[in-house]
Amino acid sequence: MAARPRMQGLRAGLLAVLLALAAAAHALDAGDANARWVGSPAPKVILQNQSGKRFDLATLRGQWVALYFYPKNNTPGCTEEAKQFRDHFAELKASNIAVVGVSVDDVASHREFAAKLQLPFTLLADSDGSVAKTFGVLRGFGPVKFAGRETFLIDPDGTIVYHYPEVNSREHAVQVLRDVETLQK
Repeated sequence: MAARPRMQGLRAGLLAVLLALAAAAHALDAGDANARWVGSPAPKVILQNQSGKRFDLATLRGQWVALYFYPKNNTPGCTEEAKQFRDHFAELKASNIAVVGVSVDDVASHREFAAKLQLPFTLLADSDGSVAKTFGVLRGFGPVKFAGRETFLIDPDGTIVYHYPEVNSREHAVQVLRDVETLQK
């Protein structure tokens, strides 16, 4: 009888060790992803904007770019993040920072979202998820695909200088401003 509780204790301990190893591996993968991006040239991004016009990220060379990926138009977190970028847009622009949002929503959805929130910046329709996949932020459940909430800060030369794998939608615009100010010093 004493062997059974001891065996359960060993199983629980083994499970705890396996979970810790999985968490450590995930942390290493996130670190590897950050190391992979920071210091590398931004991948090519050519998509349709909310007006249906072709937009090439390369046209923003000479400016800082906050290329932010988000899951879905008109959802609470995505709406809040867009409003924060809108509300701080004058400060961002004064610091030579362009803001570009990307989700897998289509052009019509972006047009409606941008008009509803009066967004003064570009939203890109990555309807097939190819750009989100290139940046490693494409997520999903079965057939439902979406971009993870992550941002890439690109310097005026087109090099990724920060990758934000986790974003607080209420504070992110200010965080980008502070980071660019620090980098410019």
